[in-house]
Amino acid sequence: MATLIEISNVTKSYGAQELLKEASIALADEQKIGFIGRNGAGKSTLLRILLEEETVDSGQIVRHPNLRVGYLRQHDPFKPGESALDFLMRDSGQPDWRCGAVAGQFELKGRFLNGPVKELSGGWQTRVKLAALLLHEPNFLMLDEPTNFLDLRTQLLLEDFLKDYRGACLVVSHDRSFLKAICTQTLELKRGKLTLFNGNVDRYLENQEILKERDERTNATVLAKRRQLETFIAKNKAGANTASQARSKEKQLARLTLTEIESAESTVNIIIPQTEKRQGVALSCIHLAIGYPDLRVADNITLEIEHGSRAAIVGDNGQGKTTFLRTITDSLKPLAGELRWGYHCNVACYAQHVYTSLPDEQTIRDYLELESAPGTTNQQILAVAGSFLFKEQALDKPIKVLSGGERARLCLAGILLGKHSILILDEPGNHLDVETVEALGNALVQFQGTVIFTSHDRHFMSKVATDVIEVANGSVKSYEGD
Repeated sequence: MATLIEISNVTKSYGAQELLKEASIALADEQKIGFIGRNGAGKSTLLRILLEEETVDSGQIVRHPNLRVGYLRQHDPFKPGESALDFLMRDSGQPDWRCGAVAGQFELKGRFLNGPVKELSGGWQTRVKLAALLLHEPNFLMLDEPTNFLDLRTQLLLEDFLKDYRGACLVVSHDRSFLKAICTQTLELKRGKLTLFNGNVDRYLENQEILKERDERTNATVLAKRRQLETFIAKNKAGANTASQARSKEKQLARLTLTEIESAESTVNIIIPQTEKRQGVALSCIHLAIGYPDLRVADNITLEIEHGSRAAIVGDNGQGKTTFLRTITDSLKPLAGELRWGYHCNVACYAQHVYTSLPDEQTIRDYLELESAPGTTNQQILAVAGSFLFKEQALDKPIKVLSGGERARLCLAGILLGKHSILILDEPGNHLDVETVEALGNALVQFQGTVIFTSHDRHFMSKVATDVIEVANGSVKSYEGD
């Protein structure tokens, strides 16, 4: 296999934070690699370096002369008013027939291809971005959280595409099941170092645990031998007949070394300040119609959500999940019917892209204090911040230096400090690492209030949901149980 990119002894720092520390790796054609690491570890920074959007402090990166990189970005590359076809033609320079043919591989036809691309759901926009990648005929794909906003059908479409793709892939994702389906190798960025393992993410993490346990056993044996030698030396070094033996044992002792074992990284353990437990109906929809002036998405919606329930909103991309959430949060007015919240409901909403609108010049501390409910103590703020891995000494950082995942965690921390009785969460797992998603699910299960949420993560949904609300084919129906 030809090496497409070779990274040698690369170091990259932001201020005192060293993200890459003499990191080295060779990426070859036909490799399909899952790229994992904590939020803020430096994954996005490395991708930007590979794209030549950032420089390194030291080290070398060699690119094959025939390297053609395709990068699936998290941000929105679309212009106001342009259609998906307009974007594909502008981005690729290819004629409309060629753009339409490639778009068809991702089922982009009719209004999805010719209507305003900014009005498409996040999942359909991802399909447009994938079509744009193919039009550039890359031999090395870099995908940054490609399953964000995708429904199950689109995830499977993407999986099939990547399995058949003949080039190399470097995939950043918090979704382990997706990485297992696609990637045969795993690259981890941890404490500035890159480690490549020949196996999927589950096998890699299992292997790391096995190696750690082996090293711990080896160290236990070394420590026991060290104590034995130290005892012998102490007893015999002064004796005329045993001093030479003691000196020999001292040489043995000097040769004993412990295997360095990395200390565990901080564990995410999310704490949600509890609210008063309530009973009865939290939300009633009576013959509700939702949508836009020129497009009715669903009508005759009649359902109730009880206090204390955790309702998962499900449905394919474009069916109206986000439209339903926007309507119940008053971001969109109902087209008809009635919507009633229960008495004294205190509602907070986490939207898909809310983390992009954070005030860059504020510090983490400023933001959390402003978002906290009246009467929230400094100790409570520190506890919630710490549960999202924001240590006290980091709270004076400006928001502008945070990664996408750190911003998402900050938004969620702010919402939880508001002590709301109802949480509306639109894809809360997007931009979070695997461990944080798991911790958020555990915290929501313990929350006494009401949760209404969407998620493409099947494991997260199964853990959290007590009820399911399906948005499909112009109707919204409620089902008890998961």
